[in-house]
Amino acid sequence: MKGATLLLFVACFVLATSFTLPCRYPPSAWCSSLEIASECGVLKQCVEYNNTSSDKVAIALYYESLCPGCRQFLTTQLHPTWVMLRDIMDVQLVPFGNAVESFDGKKYHFTCQHGEEECLGNMIETCVLNSVDPATAFMVIYCMEGSADVVKSGQTCLELVSPSSKWDSIMTCVKGDQGNKLMHDNAVKTNALKPPHEYVPWVTVNGEHTDDLQDKAMNSLFNLVCSLYKGEKPPACTLAAKIKSRSYCFN
Repeated sequence: MKGATLLLFVACFVLATSFTLPCRYPPSAWCSSLEIASECGVLKQCVEYNNTSSDKVAIALYYESLCPGCRQFLTTQLHPTWVMLRDIMDVQLVPFGNAVESFDGKKYHFTCQHGEEECLGNMIETCVLNSVDPATAFMVIYCMEGSADVVKSGQTCLELVSPSSKWDSIMTCVKGDQGNKLMHDNAVKTNALKPPHEYVPWVTVNGEHTDDLQDKAMNSLFNLVCSLYKGEKPPACTLAAKIKSRSYCFN
């Protein structure tokens, strides 16, 4: 819901400014930091948007598809927490990580930490994120990252989670200009992180990254999200707090 609101905000603001914004960042990144919002001339609008948006806890994961630590965090922390607390949290996945981008004047080229296979995995997951709704995309990526072979499982995971989606469409994106542009957008988002990322998985919480937040997210993202949510705690948070505070074996 928050993502849809942001898209509406972007569309309305672009129309209002008659497409004259001097900005080197894609619209999806305009409100990701104060620096970007200022450069793109939308600081006031982003402040208003953030003040009126959902009070869900926003978790963003900057990762790469074949990084063992990224796969472990996504499958054992991020996805299980989202399954239990999806009503109070928003998740953004940004596959790029420690990749390096170059431009030859016509298209972008990417060199990945774990080789060409990882670049392909990043691209497939990026195109999945762009092709289906966020919840479905997250399930497909969870399936891929939990498989023995991330890349080879892509088609099976898509067909399992979203039977109406076409693998050929995903691969058209992967091999074409669309995927190239989408991966460039991921590079821009990753390179715009403040502070700059030093490793992956790199987690931001409500747009912020600190060593303390990273450690808490890696140790128990569930507890972190529950502690940060300012609204009425969902039953899962309440039950977890009771279990943690008592040395009982519940019937």
